[in-house]
Amino acid sequence: MPDDPIEPQRGPVTHPVAMNDHKAEPGLGDATRLFFGALWREISQLMKGMMTLLRLAGAKASTVGGAIVGQFDNGRRALVIRYARHKSNPGVDLPETPIAPTVPDPASPKKANTPRFGLSFRKIAIGVGGLASLALMAMIITVLTSLPDLDDLKSGAENRLIFEDSQGNPLIAQGSVPLDYAEYERIPDDLQDAVLAIEDRRFFDHGGLDLKAIARAGWANMRAGGVVEGGSTITQQLVKITYLNPDRTFRRKLREAILTRQLERRLTKEEILTRYLNAVYLGSGATGMPAAAQVYFGVNISELSLAQSAALAAMIQAPSKVNPFSNLQQLRTRAGLVIDLMQTQDRIGKASANAARAELATMRPQRSSASYGSWFTDWVVREADDLATEFDGVVALRTSLNPEIQKAAESAVREILEQAQNPAEAALIAMTPSGQVVAMVGGRDYTQSQFNRATDALRSPGSTFKTFVYLTALSQGLSPNDRVVDAPMDIDGYRPNNFGDRYRGKVTLAEAFALSLNTATVRLAMAVGLDNVIETARTLGIDAELSETPALALGASGVTLLDMVEAYAGIAAGTIPVTGRGITGISSGDDKASFNFRWPEAPVTDESKRLMAARSDMIEMLALVVSDGTGQAAALPGGAVGKTGTSQDFRDALFIGWNNDLITGVWVGNDDNSPMDGVTGGQLPAQIWKRFMAAATTPNASGSATNVMESAPVPPSCNVSACQRAYRSFRASDCTFQPYRGGRKLCTR
Repeated sequence: MPDDPIEPQRGPVTHPVAMNDHKAEPGLGDATRLFFGALWREISQLMKGMMTLLRLAGAKASTVGGAIVGQFDNGRRALVIRYARHKSNPGVDLPETPIAPTVPDPASPKKANTPRFGLSFRKIAIGVGGLASLALMAMIITVLTSLPDLDDLKSGAENRLIFEDSQGNPLIAQGSVPLDYAEYERIPDDLQDAVLAIEDRRFFDHGGLDLKAIARAGWANMRAGGVVEGGSTITQQLVKITYLNPDRTFRRKLREAILTRQLERRLTKEEILTRYLNAVYLGSGATGMPAAAQVYFGVNISELSLAQSAALAAMIQAPSKVNPFSNLQQLRTRAGLVIDLMQTQDRIGKASANAARAELATMRPQRSSASYGSWFTDWVVREADDLATEFDGVVALRTSLNPEIQKAAESAVREILEQAQNPAEAALIAMTPSGQVVAMVGGRDYTQSQFNRATDALRSPGSTFKTFVYLTALSQGLSPNDRVVDAPMDIDGYRPNNFGDRYRGKVTLAEAFALSLNTATVRLAMAVGLDNVIETARTLGIDAELSETPALALGASGVTLLDMVEAYAGIAAGTIPVTGRGITGISSGDDKASFNFRWPEAPVTDESKRLMAARSDMIEMLALVVSDGTGQAAALPGGAVGKTGTSQDFRDALFIGWNNDLITGVWVGNDDNSPMDGVTGGQLPAQIWKRFMAAATTPNASGSATNVMESAPVPPSCNVSACQRAYRSFRASDCTFQPYRGGRKLCTR
């Protein structure tokens, strides 16, 4: 129960414990100040223009102005004299005393052409009022002529992309991405009533603008000496958060009012309420009530209790201050106010209200343990920006994120680093040979750092870059059994050295690669041509800036982990380049069916053919790294292939490889690029890789590994661009079109 009982009302109410911290609408006091401030600016501008015209009119106009000022001064002096006489004789009601006109000094020169004007205060007031009316009309006309049609404005409530994981479930994340979109039928009555009770009690009675609520809010604000209550309706709030910027100006308020009336004429009340409940921000990264239900209570919106519904409604005015994670007691107090209002407005009975109050008293919301894939979500939202213009309305995009594989990835990173008591950061990416990213970890803890080290960090790939050197050599006709010298060398002052300063003389390419011998690799890169090594990297999809220096062979140029995993995926798949993607298609809705996008296939070039001709030898050498070389810590039942990588001074450590149909890369390092304590790619990265791959794949009867995704059915494809060109009635949300006869059909183009 609130400390200070107030009269329940059906309009927007802001309890003293929760001031509006997301730029709530100003009350009548603020609105009045804004109105007259803007009005005075318009009048001032108009008066300046009129004075300019008067100056242009010449001396006569100036004389007219002087006469007006003189008449005004005479009236002012008359009032002063009357007041003085009244003070000296307070008991006598003196009649008006005419003020004799000022007699000019006979000695002074006579002023010629002095016009006779009988201006009174009433006439002046009428003139100023007329000017004010003209200024107000000019402002309204200006706003009306500059106001775009509702169709021309992009609405966050009308056009929404929501995301699902690969199983069709709402993508659970900790960012500000909408997790779900609830249609009107899924929104419980208690939640609707709770929001209407506290935000807009007359929602179904007014036409978008509630003058009673505005007057009530103005009176409350004047009594409080500040803004304690807003007068905006739910329709106004929807317009504000989806169509307009948050500027608190009279011009924006006028635009808001006009758009509100347009929206009320276009949509039903149920549609407006649905869009509002899916668009309002509720703190902790939750946009919309469906997201808030998951973030704060871990339930579907349709499963919310009355107390939970009241709590969500209580957060609307101040989501960052009044929520279960920031101030639970303030939330309980304001949620109690919501329940009081619901009972007073006959939305709930006494028994239901008491039960809800009891639940509020014991409510202990916990952060959802089901949150996963936050870095993936941030990345896939950026990827979806290019697709947003292709769709209208609310569209659910099916992503490639596999919830079980993602959880295994996050667990592997966290557990291995904790066991090693290593404070370094880590990143992991797992994708299929076609480029579908099924898991992504951008760091140790998303709540501590949202920077995605898997996609955005340019770090040295270390010896994982050597794969491009040896693939270049194999594509030029060398074999794994050909030999190269492993010995100290000096190239214009550049002196690469092996780990432990051990050199083996003449070794085979396979041995040099498996043992990650630096001097042998640099000598080989110089022999095959650094320009050709760069060309190989480019063909495999590496877009980063690559420096044509001997150190390039050892991974001296910064590359993202995503780029490196894509390059290795191309070798695994036999098709290059491979582009990592997080969006697979469109979800059709409740039946969880989806339609895959058809992404453009990689073009086949002479260079790609030449590199892929050496693919089998390259894979054998990668397998040798795990079986007999530096990557033995990554060995799995059924075999695995991959390459370790360690940059200079142990600043970066990597392992990239695959086991059957899952290509995975792991990076470990410090954000400030400081050296780690002797960590190599064959240690922590290989251990994380093995822990993850063991959970993500299971050995079959023959001893080889089978990816857990293989049993998933392959959804049909949807070529959105081709279907849009072929059918005017094409609907991307379910990949269907309307033929001349019969029901809608699936587009198979």
